[in-house]
Amino acid sequence: YDRIAFAGVGKYNEFEALRVAGIRQADLKGFAYAREDVTAKGLANAYAQTLGHIFTQEVKPYEVEVMVAEIGSDAEDSRIYRVTYDGTLYDERRFSAIGGQDEALLERLEGAFEAGAPLADALGWARAAFQADREETIPPEGWEAAVIDRTLGRRTFRRLTAEEIVS
Repeated sequence: YDRIAFAGVGKYNEFEALRVAGIRQADLKGFAYAREDVTAKGLANAYAQTLGHIFTQEVKPYEVEVMVAEIGSDAEDSRIYRVTYDGTLYDERRFSAIGGQDEALLERLEGAFEAGAPLADALGWARAAFQADREETIPPEGWEAAVIDRTLGRRTFRRLTAEEIVS
C-alpha cells in the first residue's frame, strides 16, 4: 500500500493509534479482497468515522488532524484527504495543510502553487508558508517530509533528506 501516505499532527499517541489502526485496516482489506481495493478514500472515511465518533461520544476528543494521500497513475487520479479532530473530511485536489493555522497555510499555498512544478519549488512554498508568521527559522533537521512518486516503480513512498528539504 505504498502508494498511500499518512500524515498526522497533534498528540502523538493519538495520531499514532490512528495510523496503526489504518495499517491494520489496509492489511485486512488487502488480504480479504485485493491490494487495489485499499484506497486513501476508504482509509480517510474510516478515520473520519472514528474521529467523529470520539468527538461526539467520548469525554475528551482526540487532539489530532490527519491527512491521507494516494498517488494515482497520473495527476488526475491522485487524491488528498484531510480529516479534522471532529471527523470532518475534506477532499483536497492540488495541495493541503494540517495543523496550526491551516487556513492561513492553505491561502499561502494557493498563492504559490503551480501545477507540474519541480519538487524543490514545492518544498520552498511549503517552508515559506509554514514559516511566514514565525520569528525563528526551523533548521532542515527539524522538518520531516516525504513524497509519493509514481516514477519510482512499485515502492513509491520516499522520505526526503534534510539536504533535499533545503534545496
